[in-house]
Amino acid sequence: MTKTTFKRGTRDSFFEALFPIAKGDRNVVLVTADCGAPSLDQYRTHLSNQYITVGIAEQNMIAVAAGLALAGKKPFCYAIAPFASLRCYEQIKVDLCSMHLPVTVLGVGAGLSYDIMGPTHHTTEDISIMRALPGMQIYTPSDSIMGAALAELVYKTPGPKYVRFDREVFLSIYPEQTDFSSGISHLREGRGVCLIASGIMVHSALRVADALKSDGVKAGVVDLYRPAPIDTDALIKILSGYEKVVTIEEHFLIGGIGEAIRVLLSERNISKHILNLGLPHKYLFEYGGRKNLHELAELDDSNLLRRIQSFAKS
Repeated sequence: MTKTTFKRGTRDSFFEALFPIAKGDRNVVLVTADCGAPSLDQYRTHLSNQYITVGIAEQNMIAVAAGLALAGKKPFCYAIAPFASLRCYEQIKVDLCSMHLPVTVLGVGAGLSYDIMGPTHHTTEDISIMRALPGMQIYTPSDSIMGAALAELVYKTPGPKYVRFDREVFLSIYPEQTDFSSGISHLREGRGVCLIASGIMVHSALRVADALKSDGVKAGVVDLYRPAPIDTDALIKILSGYEKVVTIEEHFLIGGIGEAIRVLLSERNISKHILNLGLPHKYLFEYGGRKNLHELAELDDSNLLRRIQSFAKS
């Protein structure tokens, strides 16, 4: 397989891949909360009976989707990520997870995607709260190839799902036709230190791994694109070849992927030196764009490299 290296949005790739599925299955229904996208135009034009907009009413969106699911439909709910997750948390818990309904919640704006919009639009605790819900699956696509593949994957997977899309357009990492069913990918093999990330931070991890080579450090890179549930056996097999583990996330550390991995390894009595890097536990009111926020949080490439170099040598 040849890797396709182009830039494209994960959200639009997902909707474009979902469209032929929806054309072939009238039970697929898209429910949106006053949230548009160019890739949705074809649904409005050609599948109007399978497209519902509820206006600025995200909690109602979840309730409508639950009713549709109980009637045999396969609903996909779409809104800005902090509103699709935190604003609807009780509805997701009661209406979706308690009955294990096949509803996929789609949120755009993972992490600090809506950089200049401030804390109301930052999505920095959604993984932690969604991980707490029984039966909830979480996906964070890191390129458009994965974004497109997830459409069919979540369509075929029972139970509630949450897909968190970034607003940025990424250079593709994966080749076409990659199998994403495991929820984890060992992108680069290394020795000594393994960098684990998801979403936008996978790209940071790959750049930092390149920079570490000049220091004689061959870092491995893992994309944990399904932080819940984690494929424990696959992760442990990957980490068996490393002494040190670094997790990198554009999310609060409390309840994030770093904490999840610490608990997982502790439960298996596996000892590793671990460094968890993520957002400080405070809301960021500063402006200047995402790059500036990364610098303030020491999640920019320069600070990541400095901190990981120190950890690798310790």
